[in-house]
Amino acid sequence: MTLDGKSVVVTGAATGIGRGIAECVLKAGARVTIVGRREEPLRDLAERYGSAVAVVAQDVAAPGAAERIVAVATDAFGRLDAVVNNAGLARFGRLDAIDPALFEAMFAVNVRAPAELIRCALPQLRSHCGSVVNISSVGGALSMPGRAFYGATKAALNSLTRSLARELAPDVRVNAIMPGPVDTPMWNETGLDEADTQHMRVDLLASTPMGRFGDGTEIGRWVCSLLDPELSGWVTGALIPVDGGRTA
Repeated sequence: MTLDGKSVVVTGAATGIGRGIAECVLKAGARVTIVGRREEPLRDLAERYGSAVAVVAQDVAAPGAAERIVAVATDAFGRLDAVVNNAGLARFGRLDAIDPALFEAMFAVNVRAPAELIRCALPQLRSHCGSVVNISSVGGALSMPGRAFYGATKAALNSLTRSLARELAPDVRVNAIMPGPVDTPMWNETGLDEADTQHMRVDLLASTPMGRFGDGTEIGRWVCSLLDPELSGWVTGALIPVDGGRTA
């Protein structure tokens, strides 16, 4: 598996799944534009990989973000071959307790921002027979009491993936990975208190046949496989669960 010479954008690359993806893509030989809200962890990754990395400290949902990301990637590496939409926002709570404004915030990050980045990158992606990988969630396919808003945004991302796969074929491939529970800093930012978070983690482990959380590198390897045209050149519109068996 090699991504030599490819220019890839990875959003949400500062920590967690996104960082695991960025490192896997870099190790496969790609040049990577890493995007995240906090510059310091992005700079740390850039220092390790040098000129193979371009940094964009950017909220993907901010106005003009997609245009800026594409401009940085093409200025740094002369082209753009692939986009990995990993940046996500997760806020949990039952319908009668959660702030409805959080649904708008999650939709902006989890659905609208990926769509806009694909749109802005499309001329480059078409020129290079490019690829898009959206990082969704098993929450987009399973019922999720207490996490309905989040699950709804991931279901929307799944639908976007499948529709764009047909719309953009044969020039651009569009796929999604649906991770199960992965141990990331996201668990400290869901809006739940510590007791509820721990209870949810216990329930998730109990419903995962492999009996453990995943890690970002395991997701990153699948991303690399989908980006590699030699391995996945005839794969588009796929929603691939990488979830320890949770959707089995």
